[in-house]
Amino acid sequence: MESIQFIHTADLHLGSPFIGMKGLRKEHWKKLKDSTLDAFDRLIQYALDNKPDFVLVVGDIYDGEDRSIRAQARFQRGMQQLAEQKIPVIVSYGNHDHLSGNWTRFELPKNVHAFDDSVSQFRLETAGGPVVFTGFSYGKRHISESVVERYPVAQDTEAYHIGMLHGSLEGDSTHAVYAPFKKEQLLNKQYDYWALGHIHKRQELHREPSIVYPGNIQGRYRKESGTKGFHSVTLSKTDTSLEFIPTSVVQFDQVTISIRGMLHMNELIDACRKELSLLGEAVGSAIVDVMFTELDRESFQLLAEIPESELLETLRESMDALDQFIWIQGIQFQQADNEAEISTLGITLVQTIVGWNTEEWKSILKDLYRHPKSSRFLEPLEDQSVAELQLAAAQKIRRSMQAGE
Repeated sequence: MESIQFIHTADLHLGSPFIGMKGLRKEHWKKLKDSTLDAFDRLIQYALDNKPDFVLVVGDIYDGEDRSIRAQARFQRGMQQLAEQKIPVIVSYGNHDHLSGNWTRFELPKNVHAFDDSVSQFRLETAGGPVVFTGFSYGKRHISESVVERYPVAQDTEAYHIGMLHGSLEGDSTHAVYAPFKKEQLLNKQYDYWALGHIHKRQELHREPSIVYPGNIQGRYRKESGTKGFHSVTLSKTDTSLEFIPTSVVQFDQVTISIRGMLHMNELIDACRKELSLLGEAVGSAIVDVMFTELDRESFQLLAEIPESELLETLRESMDALDQFIWIQGIQFQQADNEAEISTLGITLVQTIVGWNTEEWKSILKDLYRHPKSSRFLEPLEDQSVAELQLAAAQKIRRSMQAGE
């Protein structure tokens, strides 16, 4: 058999609302709001240029179960462009765009095969040989039970077998757990390739056969940092080759800047402008958190009396002269090595906050999360977001409570 070439993508999240992004200029906000759609256009253009045997989209095409009309129109247009070039597309829907949602329907062209809510198989003849796809779409938002046991073991050794599964590796709590599976369960199916979705971090869980998360095509907040994209896959019966294709329109990232020995604010501003300019040249548009490191007595004194909001506004204005769109979302300060720089009360407060677990944070913040207006703008409290809260609170205490004050 000859090899086959295809695109494996997932978690497009077309129409993502980018909640919580405040202060952006109108043109920058539009660029960010359109970024998932524009990243999708980059994927389609790559397919048109390279003409793969087929395209796999493994769940969460849309960000919400209502599937916005604008997002659907962009996806339908992309599918039509692929249809005109006779490129098949196999899709499954995930927990965000499950089949029980209520949305205005768009008819997709005939080149698109969409799985329904039961595990089934679809066979496609390609120039490199027949391919059998096995998968399902979410019939409801929450699927907490394992589904992989419903996948049949590969039988036809003359065909390529590809499993499509939008779900979580058992034990992985980085995302909400849906359709959990064990790696051994997938390997027992004897498929040639497992195309996964749901986890937004690019990773390969196994080689030969490859079990792959391509990640999402566009980051949507600081936890989805780095370059995003999809995989172009070349598959034979003896080998698998993965090529990562970037699609990010706006990249979320963190930039670390040493401020050791800085006595004047213009030194700090110049250092920020230099580092963020280099980032812009490398990735284009970006939304970043700036982490100031190596604080010593001089730099601590420089920053101690400046309100963080004023510092942030000043740094943002200094980025206007850059050729690329670089937006500073937040400022962080690396934990000081010497706790004696803050007062005894400050040390006690830091130790107390760091000791709170997720449930204690939920109890402390319950009034904020229950508020009818503010709650809809807040991300769910999970272990990772709690860790970020602890770090930010500790940093603010260290900055504001010098010994002797």
